[in-house]
Amino acid sequence: MTHRILILGGTTEARELAARLAVGLNTEVVLSLAGRTSEPMQYPVPVRIGGFGGPAGLADYIGERRIDLLIDATHPFSAQMSRHAAIAATETGVPFFKLCRAAWQKTEGDFWTDASSIADAVGKLGKNKRSVFVTLGRQELAPLSSAPHHSYLVRSVDPIDPPLAVPEARYIQARGPFALATERELLAGEKIDAILAKNSGGDATYAKIHAARELGIEVVLVRRPVHQDVETVDNMKDAVSLAHQRLASAA
Repeated sequence: MTHRILILGGTTEARELAARLAVGLNTEVVLSLAGRTSEPMQYPVPVRIGGFGGPAGLADYIGERRIDLLIDATHPFSAQMSRHAAIAATETGVPFFKLCRAAWQKTEGDFWTDASSIADAVGKLGKNKRSVFVTLGRQELAPLSSAPHHSYLVRSVDPIDPPLAVPEARYIQARGPFALATERELLAGEKIDAILAKNSGGDATYAKIHAARELGIEVVLVRRPVHQDVETVDNMKDAVSLAHQRLASAA
C-alpha cells in the first residue's frame, strides 16, 4: 500500500521533513509551496507551486489525489494557510498535524520591544531618526513608508521591486543561515541601532538576535499570530515519528 503525503511548505523544516518521509518505499510525498520566492531551493520530492483556492480547493486536492496525511510545515507567520489547512483537514477527515519551530525566547542581555504587527513595530521605532536593519518578507515592507525619517537596510532573499518609497533605503540579497561573526560585523559596520524582525524562531536567522544582544542593539520583534488549535510538534524527530504513527493508524 502506497501512502500519499502532502506537506505544505516554504520552510527549511518542510524540506527536511519531505526528504525524511520520502525515504520509505511505500510513500509518495508532494511538497506544496506558495511560490513567493523567485528562485526556490532544490527539493528532494515533487513540488507543487501556487495556491489551492482556499480551504475548499485544498479539500478538493486532498480528495482528488487521495492524500493519506496532511502536514502543515509553513512559516510560523503563514496564519492564513495554516487556517485553511485546519479547515480542509476537518472537512476531509484526513490525518493532520502541524510542524512549527519554537519561537525565540528572550534571554539575559536581550533588549527586545514587543510588537503586535509590522505596522505597530514601525511605530515603536520612534520619532527620532534611526539606522534600522530590516529582515521582513519583501511583501511586508509597506508599513515602512509611514516612517520615512529612518534609514533602512533591508535584507531579503529576492529583490525589492519596486524599491521603498522612503528617502534612505539600501538593500542586501542573501539567504540564511547566517553566521554570528558575519551578523556582528554587519550590524557594527553599518552602525545599526535597531533591528526590525518577526519572531520566526529557528537557528537559520537567530545570529542577528545573538549579535544584537552582544552589541546592545534594540530588537523590535513582531510576535507570532495565533494559530488554529491543532496538534503541533516543534522538532523534526517528533514530526517524523508522528507522521509514521498517523499513517499506521490510517492503514
